[in-house]
Amino acid sequence: MFKSLNLMGKIIAIANQKGGVGKTTTSVNLAASLGALEKKVLLIDADPQANASSGLGIDVDNVNIGTYQLLEHTCSVEECIVESSAPNVDMIPAHIDLVAIEIELVDKDNREYMLKNAISHLKTSYDYILIDCAPSLGLLTLNALTTADAVIIPIQCEYFALEGLGKLLNTIKSVQKIHNAELDIEGLLLTMYDSRLRLSNQVVEEVQKHFNDMVFKTIIQRNVRLGEAPSYGESIINYDVGSKGASNYLSLAKEIISKNR
Repeated sequence: MFKSLNLMGKIIAIANQKGGVGKTTTSVNLAASLGALEKKVLLIDADPQANASSGLGIDVDNVNIGTYQLLEHTCSVEECIVESSAPNVDMIPAHIDLVAIEIELVDKDNREYMLKNAISHLKTSYDYILIDCAPSLGLLTLNALTTADAVIIPIQCEYFALEGLGKLLNTIKSVQKIHNAELDIEGLLLTMYDSRLRLSNQVVEEVQKHFNDMVFKTIIQRNVRLGEAPSYGESIINYDVGSKGASNYLSLAKEIISKNR
């Protein structure tokens, strides 16, 4: 399949150092939705928990070549890429070993640029390259932000939702200043929204008031099917395309495509 976008694809990191906000769910299902809309997508799992890899049908216990080797530059990016269970989506899988990479890279020159140097030539082969970041602001996330053209920040519609957001925005600012002047915020994505809860509605209001244009119009609603899909190694698009979760992520994918025309 040929690339359908302009000549250069876009690299988007999905980041928030707070865990449990829907980062991996978003990475997996946004990748699958873009694939379903006939975009060519590469998903890079940069989280040692490797949930994005298993969520797209990769047997993580048998991953011998993946993000670790890519960052170490012991394998070429082409050797690291595998097919996922989602149409038009390739993957660079992770393994629990990735947890050690920060220690391995700590005294290397240009350690923040390891990922960028390994993958930037792929922008001509894919429409979108998505990076699922670890829930921390360590070297892995720094590599992702240095590589990315833009970042999506998932925020769950719950108490303490905005906690840590200031820290993340400061990190993004310092990456822009030191490593990657081109880094842009693609958008803040509200996740786990439950219209019945007053709190959910208050969080939406608060985030939209503070960040107005930076917030995606699409809101990801709480959905049981979204939680079930990963245990089958499938995206929500494969698992239940008629579900609310699938329609939310397809709507997000369309919003991103129209934003990047």
